[in-house]
Amino acid sequence: MASKCNEILRQVQTVIIGKDEILAKVLMAILSGGHILLEDVPGVGKTTLALAFAKTLGIHSKRMQFTSDSMPSDVIGFSVYDKAGGALAYKPGAAMTNLLLADEINRTSSKTQSALLEVMEEGHITLDGVTRPVPQPFIVIATQNPVGSAGTQVLPPAQLDRFMIRLTVGYPDFESQVNILRDRQTANPLDTLRPVTNAAELTAMKRQTDEIFVADSIYEYITRLAQASRSHPAIQLGLSPRAALAVCRMAKARAFVMGRDYVVPEDVSYVFPEVGSHRLLLSSKARLAERSAADLLAEILEKTAAPVSGSSGRGSRR
Repeated sequence: MASKCNEILRQVQTVIIGKDEILAKVLMAILSGGHILLEDVPGVGKTTLALAFAKTLGIHSKRMQFTSDSMPSDVIGFSVYDKAGGALAYKPGAAMTNLLLADEINRTSSKTQSALLEVMEEGHITLDGVTRPVPQPFIVIATQNPVGSAGTQVLPPAQLDRFMIRLTVGYPDFESQVNILRDRQTANPLDTLRPVTNAAELTAMKRQTDEIFVADSIYEYITRLAQASRSHPAIQLGLSPRAALAVCRMAKARAFVMGRDYVVPEDVSYVFPEVGSHRLLLSSKARLAERSAADLLAEILEKTAAPVSGSSGRGSRR
């Protein structure tokens, strides 16, 4: 399955140029059953990235543009009276799909965000006392503009915690920008993408990711990292047990993408910043000193002893 992962990434890389590490981490989050938050300024390819993955994975997708007047029913659906049948009929909302692109999620109301929250966490929709499961796999790729942009609001910590990772796409480098300009003169690269997998195969890949072996030394390493964040003087609220579980799941996904059936310490350190940065609450002193969550997590990684790589593996998968 490692070759399948490589083919997925190769396809998406034809559309999103010069962001290979970002694309790899998005795929890892998908394989670990998590949701992705893309935060950046407009126009750097956040929406295009989500659409490229939807087409390459061969799964059903929907896009919802969140605005100040978006309603919970737009997300979960609504019931209308069917005169012919004499009963209420359910009309699905945007969340009834495999991959939901939630565009500019921080522009909508808290009520609408809460409707999405249940679907993300529970994997089902409850309406009029009836619970309906969403299709599997179910992935949310949400985009948001930086806080402070006109019309935006801060996502509450409870909702941020539902995202497996938060990524910043960033501007392309000089060569990538030239290639983007050249490639989009006569055609849209999204139109050239072909499905590499499908919903059933992606679900099987997720099951294989779950079965990746994790040694006790890796569990202890993740626990030391989490505890270091909780006791750090510049951090008011450190990583929760849910966050530690997310680090473990992402590390297993990285091992899967790399073609191993076991996790090594480098898998943990590779995913730790993106899993943890949006879950930290910094102290007022740290904010005044303009210290970032990424800087603090890098410091924790540097000061926390990692196990010896050779003691955490048990073979390789081809």
